[in-house]
Amino acid sequence: MVSRWRVGAPRRLPETAAVLEVRRAVRDWVAGHVPSGDAGTAVAVGLSGGADSLALTAAAVVEVGAVDALVVDHQLQAGSDVVAADAAAAALALGCRSARVIPVEVDGDGGLEAAARRARYTALDEARDGLPVLLGHTLDDQAETVLLGLARGSGGRSIHGMTEWAEPWGRPLLGVRRAVTRQLCADVDVPPYEDPHNTSPEFTRVRLRTEVLPLLEDVLGGGVAGALARTAGQLREDGAVLDALAGELLHTASDGATLSIETLATAPAALRRRAIRAWLLAGGAKALTGKHLHAVDELITDWRGQGGVAVGGGRAGSRLVAAREHGRLTLRRERQARRR
Repeated sequence: MVSRWRVGAPRRLPETAAVLEVRRAVRDWVAGHVPSGDAGTAVAVGLSGGADSLALTAAAVVEVGAVDALVVDHQLQAGSDVVAADAAAAALALGCRSARVIPVEVDGDGGLEAAARRARYTALDEARDGLPVLLGHTLDDQAETVLLGLARGSGGRSIHGMTEWAEPWGRPLLGVRRAVTRQLCADVDVPPYEDPHNTSPEFTRVRLRTEVLPLLEDVLGGGVAGALARTAGQLREDGAVLDALAGELLHTASDGATLSIETLATAPAALRRRAIRAWLLAGGAKALTGKHLHAVDELITDWRGQGGVAVGGGRAGSRLVAAREHGRLTLRRERQARRR
């Protein structure tokens, strides 16, 4: 297959409204997250060939300078290697310093969406060579993420949405609508790849995108995606303050291994549960849920002599258990009886 892209001098971008909006978003992100004086700092971009990541790549080449494109081939569809190669060629035509295709195996555990995401992030992390990785998530993606978190119902943290910077991941386009990235591609004459998975109703996020959000926009008179994104941002700010206060509580309650029941019991619930969560995660707990936290919290606030709470993070033949002992909250591994 002959590529439709010509690799040479970086493509000049027209000064259309869409191009300027995306460039401004990338420029602002760089100003906020790249130390002053490092204007030549290189970044990597996770490029799928879709409109969002193509628009991000085009703007990054202009606003950042040295850009390495990383194209993950999930190998879930026939011809995915051709799509990946074409995306890499597009990156070079736009002016990227390099473009690399990374094939991955998707195991399917936990559902196809989750498995593909794990494989993608692992591949990007291993290939970034110490560089921050810019991702093309838009305001629309943020709104969908908030709705997915709301459905989990596990507290404010679940609807914090995505952040602009969570090392090594940068998301400059969280304030840009998906329609703008598509318009940039049209303005620059860079046709994006249309992934059939993005329109398949078997995926929850696709149904949110094509059914739920348009209905909410219609019923509530528009502006829903922006409102969800703003709400997520406000909750992240509030959560950061609460997490800091919970850290102080944890320091006060801890003796280095266990926590004082009395100190935790007299603290506000929002701080106590955050402190418990941080302590459990530091102790090796995995995949904590609201149910786990509620059960551990009851060891402090509703003690009736109940036994310990398994909190995940166990190993073969053992489980990690939080328990109440002599006025302290403890966390230890317990052997599990073998089933006969």
